[in-house]
Amino acid sequence: MEPSAAQNPYRQLAHYFIPLALQAASQSLTYPLVAMVASHGARGTLDYAGLVQSNSLMFLLGTLGYGLVTAGMVFGRTAEGFRRFMFINHAVMIATALLQALLCVPAIGHAVFGGLLGLPPTIEAPAREAFPLTIVLNALFYLRNPYQVMLFNHGASGRASSATFVRIGATLALAPLFCAAGWVGPRMALVCQCIAVALEWLISWVFARPYHARFEPSSSPPPTRKEILWFNVPLSMGGFLMTLGGWLLGGMLARAAEPERMLPAYYLAVGLANPAAYAASQVRAVVIRFKSQGFSDSVTFRFSLLAGVTLAILPLFFLLPGISHWYYVGLQRLPAGDLSLVAVTALLLVGFPITVGLRGHREGLAASQRRARTILAGNMTHIAALTVTGWILLTSKVPGNMLAPFAIVASNLASMAVLYYLLRENGGNESPSTGPAPGIEG
Repeated sequence: MEPSAAQNPYRQLAHYFIPLALQAASQSLTYPLVAMVASHGARGTLDYAGLVQSNSLMFLLGTLGYGLVTAGMVFGRTAEGFRRFMFINHAVMIATALLQALLCVPAIGHAVFGGLLGLPPTIEAPAREAFPLTIVLNALFYLRNPYQVMLFNHGASGRASSATFVRIGATLALAPLFCAAGWVGPRMALVCQCIAVALEWLISWVFARPYHARFEPSSSPPPTRKEILWFNVPLSMGGFLMTLGGWLLGGMLARAAEPERMLPAYYLAVGLANPAAYAASQVRAVVIRFKSQGFSDSVTFRFSLLAGVTLAILPLFFLLPGISHWYYVGLQRLPAGDLSLVAVTALLLVGFPITVGLRGHREGLAASQRRARTILAGNMTHIAALTVTGWILLTSKVPGNMLAPFAIVASNLASMAVLYYLLRENGGNESPSTGPAPGIEG
């Protein structure tokens, strides 16, 4: 089934996608802003390094709820389905908070930050100081989920992204204010983050209020809490694996030749490619939304490819003569002799947003069929392909700045191929596989 001929389908898809893409790409802007609050502390950049480690661990534990927004878009379309989704969202929030609180126990915290992560005492101290406040920050992200889901499900992606822009604006205003007032260090940096995210949560709630009475009618039984939970579990496992993949890739680059040159070159190039790829990943939400509106898979596939290509081109703007020297050498303090390394890396990363967008298309189709395990299979393939490809390239003495882009694109292609095979093999007609068969709702 196709959308009405009176409306351009790609224009409709773009109208929904562009705010999501802007929201996804811009969210990363808040973290450099609060970095100045941390680095103005007594220990300088060591405080900032501690904040980064604290946030990294928070995000890793936060992967418990990685699939909740997708679960809400799939199961939260009716009033009762949304109510049960909120219950699961808040239950996972509490479970995450308890895990974070456990790491605040001095002996356990030292074992993780100092032992497992191997942080030196000068970075471990600010990381552990800041970590208790990440409980509040993570909880605010969870509390925001239901209202973002409600906006996504009713096509109000522009309002959802507006709430995030308010958060960015608040951070932009608060960070210099905190520094001027002397409210600095890793703890105050997290306080600054919490205030901005709390404002985003409040704006999301206000924007979502008109849609509380506009749920879709349903003649079928509502999903059980267990069904929603087991849909989230494979997605969360996949989120954990994807996060782990970034750490593995960093370890490989550190073992390649000239890591002191290759690592900065890669991280500077991927620092611009990551927001583009994260924006491309929002194709999954587009597919989930418009699959239920009767858009054909071929239309959404072509849109996914177009979105990926467009987003892949944007980071190349920073390779233009003059701009590249201003940004990489002037702002980022890259040695001028290493500009060629960054240029090669950036060109090879063109495939990153494209393959993420195409993978997101297949994940969206799987999610719309409530096949979370299929998405997990794709994520497991991604981490396996990343590890194998990275190891082969590492042993082949491929330069680190080239190793990473090749491994990333290869792993995305492998994941996409598995998703394509699994969806085609079952013809999309298989009954959903979301975990153990739903029983009496808990």
